[in-house]
Amino acid sequence: MFFNPKRLTFARMRRGWTKARLAEELGLQVRSIQGYESNEYTPEPEKLAEIGALLRFPVDFFAGVDLPFIEPDTASFRSMSKMSAMLRNVALGAGVTAFLLNDWIEERFRLPEADLPDLSDLSPEDAAATLRRIWGLGEAPVGNLIHLLEAKGIRVYSLAIEAREVDAFSVWHRETPFVFLNTFKSGEHSRFDAAHELGHLVRDRHSMLHGEEHKPDMEREANAFASAFLMPPANVRGHGIGVVTVEKLMQFKQVWGVSLAALAYRMNQLGLFSEWAYRNLCIQIAKNGYRTKEPHPMRAESSQILRKVFDALRNEGVTRSMLAKELRISQEDIDNLTFGLALSSVSPPVQRSATGTRRRLG
Repeated sequence: MFFNPKRLTFARMRRGWTKARLAEELGLQVRSIQGYESNEYTPEPEKLAEIGALLRFPVDFFAGVDLPFIEPDTASFRSMSKMSAMLRNVALGAGVTAFLLNDWIEERFRLPEADLPDLSDLSPEDAAATLRRIWGLGEAPVGNLIHLLEAKGIRVYSLAIEAREVDAFSVWHRETPFVFLNTFKSGEHSRFDAAHELGHLVRDRHSMLHGEEHKPDMEREANAFASAFLMPPANVRGHGIGVVTVEKLMQFKQVWGVSLAALAYRMNQLGLFSEWAYRNLCIQIAKNGYRTKEPHPMRAESSQILRKVFDALRNEGVTRSMLAKELRISQEDIDNLTFGLALSSVSPPVQRSATGTRRRLG
């Protein structure tokens, strides 16, 4: 069987394994792993099967063509400064796997095309207001943000990475924008992460495409964009806030789908209460543990596009195992990328039409 050493490197880094760890698990010297990955020599079939089992990839995965590659500087991470190189590689590997799945889907379905203006010349506040105007949102709160992003041609996938350092990231691939959200975060935080990445996509596209240095200012401005996009000033002011307490914040946060801390920050930014009142609210929020565990949590948003795709495939008898086999990846990887919207079917496969027409979604 043909062996692609680049795929071994990818699989190892995707699982967050070092060469030393893989060598130890296999009972080999690190030099052997280096030899495999440099194409100096090929692992024996039995050893390759053992590698596949350890890294949770089918053996035929290692026989595929070269995979796409995401340069770290082209991806905009939500918390880059807190992230180790290993975690970054795990997340980027998930992104590459999503490209494979997305290509497979787009061969069969017509997904919405990207509709993202370049707003790099505007401040975060103005960019948020302008994008709302372009998309016809007015000043109303955004309902399901993931559904909105998908309707505008952004591909949204999930990251099941149990690490607080990995919140979210976005990247452009073949002129298509992708956003990846960590499903271990609360619904409120994941929603803010999605808006944060939207800010990068519309304001930092040039730097992302050309791999320019990701500066701390870009993170602060993406946060400001997210705050303004989710909580437009006229709408927030129009609710007649009055004297604000933590209990009132709990009621109001349901309107905009944000955390208590994010709402308090935005209201203070808009001058709706004094700096003293804001500090007092922050103390109460922290004291009650609401920064780590949101009270009255909202239901986490999920992908509408992927649900429609899976419904259609299920009707055709396409199972999750069939899809994983065709993509040469594990069923676990499909689940982790698709918000757990697992494929399941007991029906026999249905042949596609002779025309091979793609169905429109979105």
